[in-house]
Amino acid sequence: MTLANPLGLLALLGIPAVLAIHFLQRKAKEIPISTLFLLEHTRRQSPGGRRFERLSNSLPLWLQILAVLLLAWLLCGPRFPRPGSVQRLAIVFDSSASMAAFKTTAIERLHPLLPKLRGQAAILEITALSATPESPRIYSGSSPEEFFTALEKNWQPVTGPLDSSHSLRLARTIASTEGIVLFITDTIPQAPPPFSAEVISVGKPLENTGMAGVSFDQENDTRIWKAIVRNYGTSPAKRSWSLVTANGSSTPREIELAPGGMLTIQSAFPAGAENVRVVLLPDDFPADDVLPLVAPAPKSLNVFTTPSPAFEPLFQRVLRSLDGITASNDAATADLHLVAYNPLDPSIATGNAVVFNLDETRSGAWMKGGIISDTHPLAAGLNWQPLLVRESVSLEARPSDIILVRQENRPLILLRSAPSGTRQLLFNFDPTLSNLEQQPAFIVLMHRFIESLRDAKIAPLAGNFETNQSVRLSLKPDIPPLVTAMDPAGSPLPAAISSGNVTTLPVAGFLTVRQDSLTLLDAAFHFGDPRESDFTACSPTTGDPASGAAALARNTVPDPFKNLWLLLLTAALIFSWHFVKQPAAAKNHPEVPSPEAI
Repeated sequence: MTLANPLGLLALLGIPAVLAIHFLQRKAKEIPISTLFLLEHTRRQSPGGRRFERLSNSLPLWLQILAVLLLAWLLCGPRFPRPGSVQRLAIVFDSSASMAAFKTTAIERLHPLLPKLRGQAAILEITALSATPESPRIYSGSSPEEFFTALEKNWQPVTGPLDSSHSLRLARTIASTEGIVLFITDTIPQAPPPFSAEVISVGKPLENTGMAGVSFDQENDTRIWKAIVRNYGTSPAKRSWSLVTANGSSTPREIELAPGGMLTIQSAFPAGAENVRVVLLPDDFPADDVLPLVAPAPKSLNVFTTPSPAFEPLFQRVLRSLDGITASNDAATADLHLVAYNPLDPSIATGNAVVFNLDETRSGAWMKGGIISDTHPLAAGLNWQPLLVRESVSLEARPSDIILVRQENRPLILLRSAPSGTRQLLFNFDPTLSNLEQQPAFIVLMHRFIESLRDAKIAPLAGNFETNQSVRLSLKPDIPPLVTAMDPAGSPLPAAISSGNVTTLPVAGFLTVRQDSLTLLDAAFHFGDPRESDFTACSPTTGDPASGAAALARNTVPDPFKNLWLLLLTAALIFSWHFVKQPAAAKNHPEVPSPEAI
């Protein structure tokens, strides 16, 4: 049972008022007489006038108290649970990595809140969603115990900042217009969330210092790692770090950082070591206190270059800008060909290639007209407007070619794909008769194209990645890969492969992917999002959301005996009035004669 109007209990203040009235008695009128048999029997009255006296037990008193109780009951509007009523609750959990520091706090906040949100409904249907739209549901059911168990297991906040509006829209659809939608986060948003969702923030400012990134340099024969350590707090930080391997750890080294300060730490990467990691002294947010490392090694690409004195400097500059490139003398086994196309000898390599048009006449005029770039992923976002090109002999374009860049009706850069899966990037002009080498878009386009070939190659890859980063792997068909994941200490971690060749990396540690006897991926993954390591803007919300009057009316029914209580109230008032009026009738009796008249 619940009260629709708890303020109706104020009507109970009428009980002390009734008692106070009955404590006060009227002063009796004194009439001296000689005999007593002429007096009618009268009720006892106070001889002292209006003063407090012992309360007398009378029927009007109890009738008036009953009337006050009935009036308070009716004003409170009692409501009783409706059989089979359902209260829908959809909760969207912020899955950004900073919530890992407040996961326990969020769960503790929800324990006493669920019974309040259930209200008077017979069943509370709970749907828990992650703010990441593509993530599966955390829980769906009506058992609070199972909900909290699933929350501990399935809610893993490891992503970066994201837009929660898609998940809130889904939550509102599930809860319907009459249900409740909650958004659990660690920072109060500047604007109210959409879809009438209520925010519960469980965050608070934390003093955090962590590692924000890593890079590698080569000094002679020694590989050097460099990591950035940042103090995200508002107070000076004094921390210590050490390099840990399977064989032991180095001597801890202390560092001091000012509020918001950054510092680079570095050391030689131990050759042949396993489970290499840089460890900071732990704090309230341990995700960025450990940095697992492997020696990076990109997939090797064998490149065959066609002898061309005119293009040799260009070819060498392109190759020097790339890692993992090996010169090949065998055109048949090369992964990439750098080709100079001569229209007088029109033959193009059949494999993956970058083809440059060679014009030996060198007599063309500068081309005029606007340059248009396609939205293909290779050319997206690149600025080709400063490109200047002279007229030259043109390649023969095919209907299936994708024109990435054109000037008026002249295709300048084309992408050609073959049924066998090979790809060719064609420059339909002589680069030495243009300012192509001075264009940043040129080197970006070359890198995009060559890296796409590298991604498609089935070859070993070693690298350092961030948590939740997607890694593209080319796998042999019809052979299931073996995925092994470990935390920084070497304990096994769950690893899941989905969407064909996309592997989602969990939390932090090491990952290995093998097919047959070939190791396709040897990776270390770490948390490296500085936005999630900054807790200075975190703050909690006060108060709990309520289920609302609409939910109360929907899940309860009014008192079925309301009319009966109203009749009893009326009857109590009438009878009380009747008995109170009886003494007044004595005023109509003849006045008793004085002793002198008798």
